[in-house]
Amino acid sequence: MTSLGVFRTLSFGSLYPRLRSLEERGLVTSSSSAQTGALPHALAGRRSRIVYELTTVGKEHLAESLATWDPTAWDDDAFDVRFSMFSVTDHTTRLRILEGRRARVLERREASRAAQAKMRERRDAYTLELQRHGLDLLERELGWLDGLIAAERTGAGPGTPLAGPAVGGPTVGHPDTPTPSPDTSGSDR
Repeated sequence: MTSLGVFRTLSFGSLYPRLRSLEERGLVTSSSSAQTGALPHALAGRRSRIVYELTTVGKEHLAESLATWDPTAWDDDAFDVRFSMFSVTDHTTRLRILEGRRARVLERREASRAAQAKMRERRDAYTLELQRHGLDLLERELGWLDGLIAAERTGAGPGTPLAGPAVGGPTVGHPDTPTPSPDTSGSDR
């Protein structure tokens, strides 16, 4: 298994069938190259390494896919993958996906608040604490999305200081990321 950041885990059992499907559709090609591994002499041998590459049709399909911004783009199952491709996604699509994601998280927050208020007297302290934690996570994601949306609207990128404070802080990006302080020593290191 491999992990794509903190969001998505990808198993080889799902990856390779998907790659084969993409190859059958003509979106990728595969080539095999033999490699000798650094294995003990009893296990040493040549093993094949498969390299996948997008075809012209695959590149066109990817570009079309990245230009779409339907509700599946901001659902939990797809948002992190789509967000990881934002550097090659056009500005309007990025903004639409971020706004859609924000609306989805807002819906979830309001539903969580309503459920918490309705069931407050029937819950134990630990369940209430878990609900509070869930609301905190949603609030934090909303602040992060607000900052990203503000940056997209002004043309600034993530982590770029905005002219005025955005919701959640003066810079866009992860709130725990320190903002570099200017070098006032006068030296060129």
